[in-house]
Amino acid sequence: MPKNIQIRRLSRSLNRHQKIAIAGVASLGAAALAFSAVPSNADTTTSEAAVSTAKVEYSNKPIKDVKASVTDQLAGQHLKAEAVAKQAAAKKKAAAEAAAKKALAKKKAAAAAAAKKAEAARKAKAAASRSAHRPTIKKAAPKLYSNNLNGWINHALDIMHNKGIPGSYNGLYRNIMRESSGNPNAINGWDINAINGIPSKGLLQVIPPTFTAYHVSGTAWNIYDPVANITAAANYAADKYGSIDNVNSAY
Repeated sequence: MPKNIQIRRLSRSLNRHQKIAIAGVASLGAAALAFSAVPSNADTTTSEAAVSTAKVEYSNKPIKDVKASVTDQLAGQHLKAEAVAKQAAAKKKAAAEAAAKKALAKKKAAAAAAAKKAEAARKAKAAASRSAHRPTIKKAAPKLYSNNLNGWINHALDIMHNKGIPGSYNGLYRNIMRESSGNPNAINGWDINAINGIPSKGLLQVIPPTFTAYHVSGTAWNIYDPVANITAAANYAADKYGSIDNVNSAY
């Protein structure tokens, strides 16, 4: 059988890895022969040639650790940026809410102040209106009476009218002139009352028990007081005779 046919048959029977191994061995053998054939001063050149002719193998496998490290760094930076953005957004939102609350509080305070001012103005206006429509009531000056028979009778008549005791100026004057002639200190020391120890006294000659029983409130408790004596006598006459005007003699 021819030699080349055997070689081709052998070549077909070898697999890919076996072929690569054979080729490597052949290359190494050739390199060894070349190295031995070169002079000693050409060692560097031969070494460089051997290095240059040596097959450099490259790996197609991904550099997993480096890629993972870069990815992690990028992811960390992204998360950090997101956190900063969220924090800034939260601060902005909090500031906006605080500003809104402050504005609302200011608005409420202004409204309350305006309402208070309006209420004060309303009250002042109402008070002014009441003052304008309400007439000023002046206290009546106390009525002055002259300190004489005319003044005593007029003063007694005003009190009698306020207390509902009947009588007139004429009826009082007439009985006073008959009983005491207008003397407030007059005293009867001769009639039956005097004999009994209770003499008649004053303008209308009233005995002490009668004065005490018919005394008019608001007057003096002194039986010789002109106004007190007149009002007590008129009160007694109204009870016994209907009015002092009906008395024309001793009573």
